Amino acid sequence: MSRIGKLPIKVPPGVTVTVNGHVVQVKGPKGELSRTMHRDVGVAVEGDVVRVTRPSDEDRHKALHGLSRTLVFNMVEGVTKGYQKQLEITGVGYKAEMRPYGLQLALGYSHQIEYKAPKGIKLTAPQPTQILIDGADKELVGQVAAELRSLRPPEPYKGKGIKYVGEQIRRKAGKAGGK
Repeated sequence: MSRIGKLPIKVPPGVTVTVNGHVVQVKGPKGELSRTMHRDVGVAVEGDVVRVTRPSDEDRHKALHGLSRTLVFNMVEGVTKGYQKQLEITGVGYKAEMRPYGLQLALGYSHQIEYKAPKGIKLTAPQPTQILIDGADKELVGQVAAELRSLRPPEPYKGKGIKYVGEQIRRKAGKAGGK
């Protein structure tokens, strides 16, 4: 048995989970999420518990079992608590500003970068050097954070760029001086 896959998912009060064929829908206070599961994996709602089952002990079914259970758990967790990622901007003149469409970023290029937030994502910049990404979908929150980081990844010499809070940047020594 998959150790993760066999664990039941407890559904908190105020959250509803519905299964229609292979489509799992989760509604809660933070929003509504939907995902189509693999056809070999079974998802059943029993009262306030969701269980994920697999048809056999083949390796691919074992892998899908744990994955599917984790995806459903992340959906339940997302509509109750939500997910958040924090980014920090390092560099002289590098900053982020809130705009009605999303963020406007100054990252050392000759132009400003406008980043529009996808549906279900809330972007905030409490300080010019800090970006907060909030949302119910864990996958989408991580994707937006990765896209923002890729606009100016941290460089190894001075550490300038956008990085995750707590991320360690591997630094390099610069050129050795003359004689």
